[in-house]
Amino acid sequence: MDRDIELRHLRYFVAVAEELHFGRAALRLHLAQPPLSQQIRKLEEILGYPLFLRTSRAVKLTSAGEVFLERSRRTLRNVQEDMDEARSVGRGEEGFLRVGFIGSAMLTPLPAMLGRYRRLYPKVNLQLHESYTSAVVQKLLKGELDAAFLRDGGQASGLEIEPLFSEPFIAVVPKKHSLARYKTISAKELRDEPFVFFSPSAGTLAYEKPVSLCEEHGFRPRVVQEAPQWLTIMRLVGAGLGVTIAPACVKQVAAPNVACLGLRGTRVQSDIELAYRTSEDRAIVEAIATVARESFRKRRQRPRSRNLVSR
Repeated sequence: MDRDIELRHLRYFVAVAEELHFGRAALRLHLAQPPLSQQIRKLEEILGYPLFLRTSRAVKLTSAGEVFLERSRRTLRNVQEDMDEARSVGRGEEGFLRVGFIGSAMLTPLPAMLGRYRRLYPKVNLQLHESYTSAVVQKLLKGELDAAFLRDGGQASGLEIEPLFSEPFIAVVPKKHSLARYKTISAKELRDEPFVFFSPSAGTLAYEKPVSLCEEHGFRPRVVQEAPQWLTIMRLVGAGLGVTIAPACVKQVAAPNVACLGLRGTRVQSDIELAYRTSEDRAIVEAIATVARESFRKRRQRPRSRNLVSR
């Protein structure tokens, strides 16, 4: 062990090499001069070659000392960079982060939140993966994702699921439908309508929530066509294949041939949720969770518009 070079040996050597004076180097290092001289001699013994030419008037580097000075600076710089990187990873500022999300979340404050996260943590290698809520949950449980944004994921063993954003449901009907002239309707008025909907396998709770709005009025939707994406569903509704009940955010992808109507007297809302494993304790996941909570909270505090006309 006495023959091992330590980082302090390199720091001592660099100080003396840069000052070319043991007294000034000792002051710079906050050491007494005799211990410093002793450590430099020990370093020379370990290397087997002198690093300095010492006279009563001057201290100079030997050829070996000049080469070793360059290498010592590089080593100390690399160690400092490694320490800085480790600290940055520990603070959640660097690393690899896999985040799942459901497509309809792109119509909520999620994109703006992800942009804010990217600006705050530019060194994080952020990988985004889009899928259905059910598939995202399974990938999260398997460790294939680090965090996720779900729609109405509900509860899942092994996961922490936090509501971030709630929005009402709306009815979507073809523009030529008799109900299209109203701003709001009751879900009971959709009783006899064919529905275009997504599959319950995409997310059980996400499917059952809008269905429950119909069940409150004694019927379940008669689904005549399933589709995988809200954009597809909206286009099929516009083509006259049926009606649907959707989260309010889908109004952003509504075509001119559909009408989006408020649903009167409903308390059920659709929730965008943050999910991560209960065992998760990494700073990189907590960092994106914090940004998500702050970003969505600011959105919730904005005033909402009011419906003007009802049926």
